[in-house]
Amino acid sequence: MERDELAAWLHLTLAPGVGNSTARRLLARFGPPQEILRQPLSALRECVTQAQAQALCAPPPKWQAQWKTSCAWLRGTDAQGSARTIITLGDARYPQALLDTQDPPLLLYLMGPQRLLAQRPFPVERCLAVVGSRNPTPQGAENARLFSRALHGAGLSIVSGLALGVDAAAHEGALDAAIDGADFAATIAVLGSGLDHVYPRKNLGLAQRIAARGLLVSEYPLGTPPLAVNFPKRNRIISGLCQGTLVVEAAAASGSLITARLAAEQGREVFAIPGSIHAPQSRGCHALIRQGAKLVESAQDVLEELRIPATTPTTAAAPTGAAQAADSPLLQALGFDPQGVDALVARTGMDAAALQVALLELELAGHVARLPGGLFQRLGRG
Repeated sequence: MERDELAAWLHLTLAPGVGNSTARRLLARFGPPQEILRQPLSALRECVTQAQAQALCAPPPKWQAQWKTSCAWLRGTDAQGSARTIITLGDARYPQALLDTQDPPLLLYLMGPQRLLAQRPFPVERCLAVVGSRNPTPQGAENARLFSRALHGAGLSIVSGLALGVDAAAHEGALDAAIDGADFAATIAVLGSGLDHVYPRKNLGLAQRIAARGLLVSEYPLGTPPLAVNFPKRNRIISGLCQGTLVVEAAAASGSLITARLAAEQGREVFAIPGSIHAPQSRGCHALIRQGAKLVESAQDVLEELRIPATTPTTAAAPTGAAQAADSPLLQALGFDPQGVDALVARTGMDAAALQVALLELELAGHVARLPGGLFQRLGRG
């Protein structure tokens, strides 16, 4: 983006009293921001209020400083060498899925590998939001991690909000399955602050990992602190980027339910994992299921609803014989407790047919025992 073009977009977005809807009306009437800012007050008054027109005719407070900060940020890189860019509502890279929502952001600040930032259109065609409680149960955090790992292994980018709890577990699960050099993001974190103010600070290391193999996204100008009002608003971006939203755990008054509601309003799928009737973190999911969300017990349930064929994640070649069996991702997923096929599908990302073949091979080799009720158990060897 040219410096003058960026300056005009920042002027438009920072003008006091001129929000997204007003700015889009001006863009539809006059064209790019440079043209809007060339209009006389009388022409602007035909489209906006007197106060808004006057705000557009004078540089906004701190506009010059924000422009210089943005230019310097665009030139920089982080320790992992991640690239940076700002795309506008009129940019060919702007995600079509987000453009089709009711309130698309005017600007998106992005950080990630250059190969992803350079793609046109932006590589978000197959995304799933995974959200939930900031204080999940241990099982809830594990579900978020395993579902995200399996779903990314099937070709989906996992989108969440970098919050503690389920969000962080979802990002981590997708990163566990990430393949170097892939042409789509392992995971996308949508922040409620400027990209130079990662919040919570506890997840700074996770944000750096995401920037190396996925994407950090924000609509907020650099320097914007993590204000409470920003987080519900950013949820429309999380749901808007995605084909569907999976709620792992959520209390009755959880912010994750806002994301689920927005997804439904945007015409996207809503999924929920059921839990114990005694767990407060399950009440939001149960409410969503009563309202029509799809109850899911495995990653395969999500893939079938989205009509995405399951695939086995690519793994490096392993040793043969006993060492190969001991290092088997399936054995690692199985652990030493009895497990059903659905649970193993969620943990491994394999489809049911491939999983049954792999289990049979391990059974014949004496590493797995078949139990009544369709359960399998790893034997204590290797």
